[in-house]
Amino acid sequence: MAKSITVKVPGKLMIAGEFAVLEPYQDLAVMAVNRFVYANVSDADSHQLTLSDFSLHKVPWSWRETDIHIESGDPRLSFVKEALRVTYRYLEEQGLPIRPMHVSTRSELDDTSGVKYGLGSSAAIVTSIVAGVLHFQAPKLAEKDTIFRLAALSHVITQGNGSGADVAASTYGGLLQFSSFQADWLLEAYKETNSITEMLKKDWKYYKSKPIALPDNVYFCVGWTGSAASTKDLVNRVRLLKVNNAEAYNKFLEDSKNAVSKFLTGAENGDLLQLFQGIKANRKALDQVGRAADTSIETPDLAVLCKLAEHLGGAGKPSGAGGGDCGIAFMPSEETAKELALAWEKEGIKVLTISPSIGGEMVIEENDSI
Repeated sequence: MAKSITVKVPGKLMIAGEFAVLEPYQDLAVMAVNRFVYANVSDADSHQLTLSDFSLHKVPWSWRETDIHIESGDPRLSFVKEALRVTYRYLEEQGLPIRPMHVSTRSELDDTSGVKYGLGSSAAIVTSIVAGVLHFQAPKLAEKDTIFRLAALSHVITQGNGSGADVAASTYGGLLQFSSFQADWLLEAYKETNSITEMLKKDWKYYKSKPIALPDNVYFCVGWTGSAASTKDLVNRVRLLKVNNAEAYNKFLEDSKNAVSKFLTGAENGDLLQLFQGIKANRKALDQVGRAADTSIETPDLAVLCKLAEHLGGAGKPSGAGGGDCGIAFMPSEETAKELALAWEKEGIKVLTISPSIGGEMVIEENDSI
């Protein structure tokens, strides 16, 4: 019998708490959105890999002496290779036989022209591969907590840093209150651990994640300013403040914590005024830390995006590291959300038809054929 399984995994947008989340016990609000990465895993005569977005088709790969060998030197495969390696090791530790498979992914997170919107493509691809392989090889092990930890571990091993919030959004879906496991702690714990299984069972002491319901009467809007930003550069500049101006950095952490708390409490209680205040306070905190770090988190275009939202009775802010990419807004009515879309378009801001996505990673198709 030949088996085939398809999973879909949502992208993400950071809502509040950017930069601060890289410190212990700092909360971030992150939202899964309805743009997806799809992974199909099917029986094959030998291991093969297809990444249609990179125009790579049926690339052979193999498992030799605890490592994945992919017959391609394409550097874009680093995240995929680590996701396969970590998942393969985990399955091997469970004593499970691994059948040859064709792993294929495609993404709708970026624009068809290749423009990146900042929806978390590497994290979503890693999550889709981990989820797809687990659902295919060992469905009983394909629990969300296991998928999150395997995907977060492989993503951090490849990237060397990151909060893991994008992986959490892709795995669990919805709006999450998230505190990072701390990448440095995770890498150190991994070095000291003999197995992936042991790593999954560890207490990830800094990590916390819980779902938050967004009120029904708030309208979520996303605008693209037309320029991509380098998250890595912006993060490095803000992190330098910790050394160069500890006072400004610590004030930012306190301001961010208060702003995120306001947003989350407003969301939980259905208090739109408090939710808007939290977004505005976080926007201000990000702008101030950007100025202190001599870097532009809120670009002129993002400032226009935010001001238009506020003018119509809502609240807006940059999403993610800023410096371009997307801005988000929460509006008090469908009417004001439509007005905002028109106002953004007049200013050359592209309105993205993006909304929250519930459910996280999920199997959407499963076939067994003789």
